[in-house]
Amino acid sequence: MDPFTLTLLVIIALALLGLPIGLSMMSGSIVYLFMNGMDMGLVAERLLNSMFTSYVILAVPLFILAAELMNIGTMTNRLLHFCNALVGRFRGGLAYVNIVQSIIFSGMSGSAFADAAGSGRIIANMMIQDGRYTRSFAAALTASAAVIGPIIPPSIPMVLYALVSNASIGYLFLGGIIPGLLMGVMLMIVVMVTARRRRFPVEKPTPVRELPGITVRAFPALMLPVVLLGGIYSGAMTPTEAAAVAAAYAFLISVLLYRNINARQVYGSLVNSARSSVAIGMLIAGALVFNYVVTSENIPQALRIFLADYDLSVLQFLLLVNLVLLLLGCLLEGTAIILIIVPVFIPTANALGVDLVHFGVIAVVNIMIGLVTPPYGLLIFIMQSITRAPLRSLFLDLIPFIAALFLSLAIITLFPDLVLWLPRQFGYQG
Repeated sequence: MDPFTLTLLVIIALALLGLPIGLSMMSGSIVYLFMNGMDMGLVAERLLNSMFTSYVILAVPLFILAAELMNIGTMTNRLLHFCNALVGRFRGGLAYVNIVQSIIFSGMSGSAFADAAGSGRIIANMMIQDGRYTRSFAAALTASAAVIGPIIPPSIPMVLYALVSNASIGYLFLGGIIPGLLMGVMLMIVVMVTARRRRFPVEKPTPVRELPGITVRAFPALMLPVVLLGGIYSGAMTPTEAAAVAAAYAFLISVLLYRNINARQVYGSLVNSARSSVAIGMLIAGALVFNYVVTSENIPQALRIFLADYDLSVLQFLLLVNLVLLLLGCLLEGTAIILIIVPVFIPTANALGVDLVHFGVIAVVNIMIGLVTPPYGLLIFIMQSITRAPLRSLFLDLIPFIAALFLSLAIITLFPDLVLWLPRQFGYQG
């Protein structure tokens, strides 16, 4: 049997047996090296050269820690109160609050799962309290809104994309802002139509005289994205250093200003962050080793030649990538797609003159949509476990939100300037 085919079979078999996908990829890659008579030390060398010399990977555990520290204090509640004061007065107010809080929290955690399990859990429970919204609608909306998290900076998936593409993290972060806001607007349109049709409740308006106090109490938390992005784009900090500052800022605000966390909670946050970081780290390690196998087989070059034979235009290529990533997103974990599948398309994107910042944002949006598409959609099952919504009803309520996200993806793909306009204002030459 061909060594590469056997490698794929080993990876799939081990993953189906329950071995973490990172370890499965390492095991399959070792089989490939053994069958080709290659030095087994290449695995260790690949990890040392790729992981331990890649400064950018440090941003991942630091963003995870920042999200954990935010969720253990009252920072989340203060921000939710602020969002409710802004948009809670409209029909279906809490549904709008759900979307706005995802947009705000996206500038802090960089993770869809952190948004869904943290602030998303709180707002979903508020929605279903006293039967004001159905459990399935609350779960569907919260899962869909959490998708925005890794699009608006900071973004852990964009950090990983930068790792495999050598694209600028700073410009990738800027490129995600307008697409993320567009996705939020599309979800709000769905809420507006649904709220009128289902006669959703109107929340009690927040008195105008209380708005300054609510804003002041939420202001330190609202400043986190400003500190984070301001440090990056002023040149004062690298993205990795900014991730460390974000974690430190969340800690100091909670301990010194809000004074609502204790040593036990901080320890729990560190442990949870370490567990999540190790899981992602193992996946990155396995993907890096497997990418060596893919490169050895000349698969990226073969794909580029194959696609060149069809003389695809840039738009046709991007539509093909969208289709492939959307299908894979229904079946695979997003981080694995970024680290294994996306690099295969990058040589072709370069050959066709596709801007790598635009391509990266498109790839991340595709992968995030995969989190709410059956059968794999992890966000669906996270919110289903939180709200205990019937899966059938949840899937039905998801349909209009997924359609809105697809439309956003189509607009982002067709109009690259929506992604590239903001980076160009900061000096990007793409």
